[in-house]
Amino acid sequence: MRSAFVNIKNLRRFIVIFYTVGLTGLLLPFTFNLFIYLIPWSLLLNILCLALFHEGIKNFRTLLIFLFICVSSLAVEIAGVNTSRIFGAYTYGDGLGIKIFNTPIIIGLNWLFLTYTSASVLEKIKIPSSAKIFTGSVIMVVYDIVLEKAAPLLDMWRWDNGTAPLQNYLVWGLLAIIFHTLIKLSGINTRNPLSMVILVSQFIFLTALALFLK
Repeated sequence: MRSAFVNIKNLRRFIVIFYTVGLTGLLLPFTFNLFIYLIPWSLLLNILCLALFHEGIKNFRTLLIFLFICVSSLAVEIAGVNTSRIFGAYTYGDGLGIKIFNTPIIIGLNWLFLTYTSASVLEKIKIPSSAKIFTGSVIMVVYDIVLEKAAPLLDMWRWDNGTAPLQNYLVWGLLAIIFHTLIKLSGINTRNPLSMVILVSQFIFLTALALFLK
């Protein structure tokens, strides 16, 4: 039914244009603040698009696993930012929207977004599940390396010493492995025709911001 209203090729083009406009808006000083405000809304739009084109079975178990990833990752982030003992010492800014216990509520959805899309792009590749778990987790860590360069520029978060410690990437990798393993053990099919274009567009978007935003 959804294809009767939305052409997947046109939606892929829209996503590329969407990120191009977003990049332009953030690089222009007079539109920067507006586009900062739109960051959490853009993540919600991405998740909505992914949900509409999710090819796996949509049942209570899938919803429960996704909810667990959101809630547990948010809980870890809350503990991390308030104790400085998990990822390192850092502080969230206002770029990710409404916060609870000094942590943006949307950060849990971001963990789900990254886990889902990194798992999805590997879905069609015929390799063992253990290799998919490892590769998907590596994708998430590489993504975070780029994200850490762009995050302070977008007022997402800042590290107390100015740079992300090795501890942060190790914990990121561990959480990524746990979440990918959970999805595989639950038998959730993450195939989605939009995952690749969204993940790649976002990666290029963040890379360009890290390089050109001053």
